[in-house]
Amino acid sequence: MRAGLVTGAGSGIGRAAAQAFARTGAAVAVIDVDERSAGETVELIEKDGGVALAVAADIADEESVRAAVERTVATFGSLDFAVNNAGMASHHRQLDRMPLAEFERVVQVNLAGTFLCMKYELPQLERGGAIVNIASNGGLYAIPTAPAYVAAKHGIVGLTKVAAVDYAPQGIRVNAVCPGPTLTPGLEQVAAGTDMIARQAAITPLGRLATPEEAAAAAVWLCSDAASYITGIALSVDGGRRA
Repeated sequence: MRAGLVTGAGSGIGRAAAQAFARTGAAVAVIDVDERSAGETVELIEKDGGVALAVAADIADEESVRAAVERTVATFGSLDFAVNNAGMASHHRQLDRMPLAEFERVVQVNLAGTFLCMKYELPQLERGGAIVNIASNGGLYAIPTAPAYVAAKHGIVGLTKVAAVDYAPQGIRVNAVCPGPTLTPGLEQVAAGTDMIARQAAITPLGRLATPEEAAAAAVWLCSDAASYITGIALSVDGGRRA
């Protein structure tokens, strides 16, 4: 049985990815800063007959990340894939109005957190293993009034490319998925009482936003044998917006 982990798997794209991997027959460590949310994802997986483990971890804390990866390997016996999805949003703030502490926190969670996950995942991955980092289309171009978020997500794309090159000789593939606006609980909360979702859909060629399951499907595919010759890419899942 293949085994892997998904961070930020208590909701949204992370939860959808954990469920999707479990449906392929993989054992999945469901990692989230919110232990209750992680447990809820595990319950959903087990209800469908899958194998999963809830792990509470803060990706911005090195010891927490190390312990989460080690627990995954100790429980399942191997690590074949990892999806680094956990992060935080930051918006509605122009650069000159952003406190340094806020910028540092966003970068610490999104960029340094992804770095820490990769730092402890890579030595554990079996030959032929794969990592997918969930970045954002904000890792490919600007999102107005989101300087810290965009900087961090661009950094994730850069880390992905370097790791892809450095670990290719070991048979490990590293890719990024860059979703456009996706109908996650977080986005729906931010958009409540506004026409944000309708406006975003209107400027998307496919005329709608992605579901978490559609973004998750890209991560599952990139970790599969069907993508065995793909490494170092940043794959947009955005309904044609980048085009």
